[in-house]
Amino acid sequence: MSISKLKWYKNVFNVCNKDKIFTFANMQLLRYIVFPFTPIYYIATWVRNKLYDKGIKSSKTYDFPLISVGNLSTGGTGKSPMVEYLVRLLKTDYQMATLSRGYGRQTKGYVLGNSNSSALTLGDEPFQFYYKYGDTITVSVCEDRQTGIANLINAKTKPDIILLDDAYQHRKVSAGLNILLTTYSNLYTEDWVLPIGNLREPRSGAQRAQLIVVTKCPIGLADEEKELIKHKIKPLVGQELFFSTINYPETVIGLNDSMSLRTLSNFILVTGIANAKPLVSFLKSKHLNFKHTAYKDHYHFTEKEAIQLNKNELIVTTEKDFMRLKSFKLLKDKLYYLPIEIAISDAERFNSIIKDFVIKTL
Repeated sequence: MSISKLKWYKNVFNVCNKDKIFTFANMQLLRYIVFPFTPIYYIATWVRNKLYDKGIKSSKTYDFPLISVGNLSTGGTGKSPMVEYLVRLLKTDYQMATLSRGYGRQTKGYVLGNSNSSALTLGDEPFQFYYKYGDTITVSVCEDRQTGIANLINAKTKPDIILLDDAYQHRKVSAGLNILLTTYSNLYTEDWVLPIGNLREPRSGAQRAQLIVVTKCPIGLADEEKELIKHKIKPLVGQELFFSTINYPETVIGLNDSMSLRTLSNFILVTGIANAKPLVSFLKSKHLNFKHTAYKDHYHFTEKEAIQLNKNELIVTTEKDFMRLKSFKLLKDKLYYLPIEIAISDAERFNSIIKDFVIKTL
């Protein structure tokens, strides 16, 4: 299934409400309407994978560490926090680069992050990588991963490691290590392919992963429940299963200062991400008084919307949305984001697998 077809399916899910994300009822109704397309999508993606698996369609391999972070579903599994986790784990010892498609950017082709970059030139997530780590790693975007990799390895400063962000379905490139993410609340084993479900390809695609991480787990997930999830996923011999949780700090960060969560009151929470439920639940657990306005994933805010948001005394958003909203100067004194990091259970073993792969591949 081509990227254009996948974009078409995503656009279908946005027609019910141009600006805001779907209501559950609208989404369910639309999915029943487009149900007849499900077998077509399933067969197309299954055949495509088989052509790559059999070597009929070629996939390029590389002789240096290439790590892919992705999922089977359409989004919201925590790819960006995982990429950042790997950056923090490895950047001290290696020259690193990230390569993303750059979803939502207004540029084309291969683009490197630089001091003039923005969410419009890189896309919100790659710009987030550059905003936080651009002084120590190379951040790049390119629709074609082979082209992007070729540009990176021919650059003046060649990276030791390239992290492929959201490239699990980009079969033209064969990563040495594939990390597959699936959320605790919506395991890929209990989902269906588009358009009736959220999967970009059949569940059998999980067989390509060396590491499977169940993300956004409740803190203190019991061992018994982990075993139940393991039974559902049924990792193959050679596949490793891990669990991760979201860590939110007690501080929101602005352009010029930070504020304790305890001091926040009567603010608006603005989100343009695939799944805002964990963030909303966290803020509610702090007994904070706020209203939530949700937009579709990767939403590009307009000047008119910024003027409306400016009527609020305080705006709290996600780190990804902050990368887009901070370009509006009228919001600079009232715009804050809540950072996010992940914690991996059995992190020592996880880190060891990553590091061993890098050492053996260099």
